[in-house]
Amino acid sequence: MVQAAEIEPTEQTIEDLKLQIKRLNSKAGQMKMDLHDLAEGLPKDYQNLTTLAAQTYEIYHRLHELKSQLKDWEKRI
Repeated sequence: MVQAAEIEPTEQTIEDLKLQIKRLNSKAGQMKMDLHDLAEGLPKDYQNLTTLAAQTYEIYHRLHELKSQLKDWEKRI
């Protein structure tokens, strides 16, 4: 996993970050669909709503951070 702030960007670290974003984007899409499915089935399983929503928020927040880091790195190369 690429740690964003401490690494001086190189072509390889940028490619690694792109791969990490691609994988996280896939996972985020699945989380979004899971949240959608849960919402459609409400009130069944409503107990899971806040947990799944928080997890979905966290993954999209992380994805946003990584995409911002990628833009910054690409400007520096």
